[in-house]
Amino acid sequence: MSASLLIRNAQVLCLDAADREWPRADIYIEAGRIVAIGPDAGLPYLQQAARVIDADGMLAMPGLINAHFHSSGNLMKGCLDGLPLELFMLHEVPPLANSGDSERLIYVRTALGALEMLERGITAVHDDAYHVPIATRESVDAIMQAYADVGIRATVAIDQPNIVEYDKYPFLEELLTPAQRAAMDAAPRQSTDELLALYTDFIEHWHGAEAGRLRAAVSCSAPQRVTQDYFEGLSALSHKHNLPFNIHILETKLQRVLGEEEFGKSLIQYVADLGLLDRRMMVIHAIWVDDADIQLLVEAGCSVAHNPVCNLRLGSGVMPWRRLRNAGVPVCIGTDEMNTDDTTNLWQVAKTAALLQTIADPEYRDWPRAPEMLHAATRGGARALLQEGELGELTVGALADIALLDLDTHAFTPLNDLRRQLVFAEDGTSVRYTIVNGRVVYEQGRVTTIDARALRREARELMKDYAAGLAHASVSAAELAVAYRAMYLRASQQDVGFSRWVGDGAATHPTSRHPGEGRDPDPASGTGSRPSPG
Repeated sequence: MSASLLIRNAQVLCLDAADREWPRADIYIEAGRIVAIGPDAGLPYLQQAARVIDADGMLAMPGLINAHFHSSGNLMKGCLDGLPLELFMLHEVPPLANSGDSERLIYVRTALGALEMLERGITAVHDDAYHVPIATRESVDAIMQAYADVGIRATVAIDQPNIVEYDKYPFLEELLTPAQRAAMDAAPRQSTDELLALYTDFIEHWHGAEAGRLRAAVSCSAPQRVTQDYFEGLSALSHKHNLPFNIHILETKLQRVLGEEEFGKSLIQYVADLGLLDRRMMVIHAIWVDDADIQLLVEAGCSVAHNPVCNLRLGSGVMPWRRLRNAGVPVCIGTDEMNTDDTTNLWQVAKTAALLQTIADPEYRDWPRAPEMLHAATRGGARALLQEGELGELTVGALADIALLDLDTHAFTPLNDLRRQLVFAEDGTSVRYTIVNGRVVYEQGRVTTIDARALRREARELMKDYAAGLAHASVSAAELAVAYRAMYLRASQQDVGFSRWVGDGAATHPTSRHPGEGRDPDPASGTGSRPSPG
């Protein structure tokens, strides 16, 4: 358990329900929780505190919560041009892969992302970790051990679809060649019993580990990517252990079309009709939702994870932020993964989320304001993690996950409005201390838990072999892309009654020939070159 810690003389922004703020206050921490907070609240504890941080000139605020993330993409920043999700996933999760990554590579890439987050004052992450081609106890343990060693708070799910690739999409089976369908039929898949057994082991070994800092969640990836019995089994686990349930729904227009083609209804309605939509579910993206879908989310008590930078990178569309919020849907924000955002910078995500709505809605009174974005980045994330009152706010009894920011930086000079400048001016470079569970894990430019420089060196070395695997996946992706593009275009031209794309009508029907078509570039780079190994 963490030693006692006293933070003295900080400007304190609690971001709690009372919206308390003090120009100068103390925070005293014991056993990983806030014991006292307020002006001179630390005076009775001066002699017993194991450590005192003089935070004069600094802002103390809740650590940010990255509410949606895929650590499995941590080595792929800069590898891909923007592509629609359905084509992008040919590189991200190659459907014909028959071998996986080493445990050491999984450990290093997970730790690398955690380091980047801690340096930016992100104290908690909700990792929807996928495994290619199958999930194993060893691959799960490698992820969890990395989070244990680095010191971030992590809630982790095993994101593992278990149906044949072409059944996840509309029209695809008929567009593939017989050889491609046969290869997909033969690709490794895990049964419901295998995956539920893996989850049981995962929960037994890791849920609540590291003094509660590490927790389990469940994930079906998306409702159309799993068998119904597995979906129901995951829901039962979520109920039994009160675990968050990660589920990607209506991220793209194609998924809207899929619901109508396969189920005769939206995917939200499909999940609701199965009786599985509930308050433990974090619905990821929720872009192509209509008003009926939103009402179902409200009635079930689901939260929604908004990933605006990823959505822009993949051309998925603009989530109807104000409709969801006005209806009462809790919203959190995430970076998604480093092959779609290319960073773990949640500050940038908050700014993008606020600005994106200005081109989606001419009613400027409905544009998101800075306090809303700060809520989404803190208490909104806590709600999605089912840890309301525990995380995302500085209050007595809450877990001590705190970021200390230097106010003598460009972002806050001059300091005109703290909340606006946190959202629109700060980029994480003002963070001087990151505290998780009462433990200082980042201090004045250095992560205190592991050797960050050695980890980065190892990541660069591992990338040499990993890049070869990415290049091989790109060859396979290029062969499948013809069918996937035809599927994407067919879905994009289908009328679903509304649009979530910004622009004129031509933008919704991408049938024109791209200047690069006709050649055979490496899809992983967009320029015909292979990813650099270094």
